[in-house]
Amino acid sequence: MSFARTLCLLLAGLAVSLPGASALAAPTATAAADSAANKAVLEFIRAEMEERRIPGLQIAVIRHRKVVLSSAIGVASIQHGVAVDKHSVFSLNSATKPFTGVAIMQLVEQGKLALDAPVSRYLDGLPAAWQGVTVAQLLNHTSGLPDVLDAEGDLLPGGMEGAWKSAQTLPVQFAPGQRFSYNQTNYVLLGKIIDRLSGEPFLAFIRHGQFDVAGMPDSSFGDSGDIIRNKANSYRFGRDGTLRNVIEEFPPAMRTGAGMNTTATELGKWIVALQQGRLLKPASMAAMWTPSSFADGRPAPWAMGWPAIRRGEQPHRAVAGIGGGRSAFYMYPDDDLAVIILTNLAGAQPDQMIDTVAGFYVKGLRATGGGYALFRLREQTGRGGFDDIDATLRQVTQQYGVPNPSEGSLNGWGYRLLSRKQLKPAIAVLGLATRLYPDSANAHDSLAEAYQALDDHALAIRHYRRSLELNPENRNAADHLKALEKK
Repeated sequence: MSFARTLCLLLAGLAVSLPGASALAAPTATAAADSAANKAVLEFIRAEMEERRIPGLQIAVIRHRKVVLSSAIGVASIQHGVAVDKHSVFSLNSATKPFTGVAIMQLVEQGKLALDAPVSRYLDGLPAAWQGVTVAQLLNHTSGLPDVLDAEGDLLPGGMEGAWKSAQTLPVQFAPGQRFSYNQTNYVLLGKIIDRLSGEPFLAFIRHGQFDVAGMPDSSFGDSGDIIRNKANSYRFGRDGTLRNVIEEFPPAMRTGAGMNTTATELGKWIVALQQGRLLKPASMAAMWTPSSFADGRPAPWAMGWPAIRRGEQPHRAVAGIGGGRSAFYMYPDDDLAVIILTNLAGAQPDQMIDTVAGFYVKGLRATGGGYALFRLREQTGRGGFDDIDATLRQVTQQYGVPNPSEGSLNGWGYRLLSRKQLKPAIAVLGLATRLYPDSANAHDSLAEAYQALDDHALAIRHYRRSLELNPENRNAADHLKALEKK
């Protein structure tokens, strides 16, 4: 029996819905609206799980500081046939970082730390080039420090101790505050600061100051080397489309940046505790969530430990935790809304689903990100095919009053179709992306790969060339073009 068939049977047999506020609230208009939204969200989530081939998932929606939806769907362990339930624990990966942001702000409230202070005020023995970096620049990844991970995402040689020593011998990437560079060194340093200023290991400080306050007994730090009760297996699809186990490695010194494991239920409790002011004062929370700027005033992509979801002139600002391509949560402060999606599939990209989920509760959010349009476009092409996808999209955007899908969401859909050998539908989707985003080098590069898979070398060459015109540094396009032109 194929994996897809096995998973479909397990998903059908093991879906578990947990009672949310929709089952408990008084029969008001708001409760009725939330109940309708919950039903639509679960239909959307099940469709996304099938599309993205996600084995197991938890979702929670917090509205007006109450959980209005909590659901567990699918399989926590395929090999053991264990269903996801409310106690299943998922890896957060880098979505751990907001907890570190909260811990740092707690130290600020205690008068032990200043965000604009140089790291050398709190830590001794750092390289001279590191000493002027501020705590805020560590939190928002504008420090310019060298990373303890290599280009492949692995620790530099010599284990954690060797990697730390090696990183301190490397040149800085840029002057502090000049650019953004996602970097695990930043959060190793933040862990050392928490250790020193709190008087206890940072893991204990987070446990006492956040887990215990919010009521999170099942949450912990650890990786595949640790025994974690009710831990869902982690999976990834290989290049050949085969589902593989993921072995998680989060050295203790790096667990301020990744390594937390929790449930959607407990993460929801933490969010409510934040909203209620039990973890931070409102002013501290506002400071933590204020998007950063570079030294020249340009907007930077992160706040203090939280990615800031910038929308230009659009309303509905959000801050997020996003980790491992498998776990994500968004908080919409102005809408009093939060959405959590945890999965056990690396590459599931649940962050791509969250705005769409939020749009079922706050209609204005349907106009952000383009996810709702993609959902309806997939629905329509599933019924009528891909032959006139441009007209189908126009119909969708007009009918629902929503913007076009983002380039990234179309690209993700196209590559999922490619991975299933559905070449012509993939070309239709990726071709649509080039027409909507004609100046995107990545869109043309992706379409070229699809044509190459179809053995249409002439069109592959055309789009690789266009990609290189738009981005002469695109090595993928250059390498593929060179190989094709030799044939």
